[in-house]
Amino acid sequence: MNQYVTGAIIRRLRESKNMTQQQLADKLNVSDKAISKWETSRGYPDISLVEPLAYALGVSIIELFSGENVVNTNKSFNMLRMKFYVCPICGNIICSTGETVVSCCGIVLPALEPETEDDNHHMSIEKVEDEYYITIQHDMSKKHYISFVAAVKDDGYEIKKLYAEGNAEARFKISRTKYFLYYCNMHGLFKVLVR
Repeated sequence: MNQYVTGAIIRRLRESKNMTQQQLADKLNVSDKAISKWETSRGYPDISLVEPLAYALGVSIIELFSGENVVNTNKSFNMLRMKFYVCPICGNIICSTGETVVSCCGIVLPALEPETEDDNHHMSIEKVEDEYYITIQHDMSKKHYISFVAAVKDDGYEIKKLYAEGNAEARFKISRTKYFLYYCNMHGLFKVLVR
């Protein structure tokens, strides 16, 4: 992970469970003095205690490391609220339809915020029979390229992976498409509404 568990996080999570230091210590088979040291940043839990600590505090290991409880308030599943994550190390593309903590290659990934197109990033959308033919004006060099294009629909999504030194183009079925997203490996995520 890109950070270790802090004492403030342990204390906040313990207190939110109305648990004393002694009660937490009993669950982990450590002393209450150990819990006190962790919470005052005079020590850290051993790595072998991270999983039992997360379990005792009622959170996932990733939540424990990030210091954030993940509560998905998206009770009425809505594809238009999709979030995309891209790992800067391996290039994995991860999608979610609600709040989540995503980790890849040992780091917690932030949800990408789509931007509007600029002078260097422009998508052309052409209807060809029952498909949208997408082209993006972009240099597709080894170091600077469009990694993927996604068509987000009200009932799902479709992703086309693009590769460096290839063409920045893709085809998607027209049916139910609401908007397109595409990801530049240097400038981030861009959003284009279907008109």
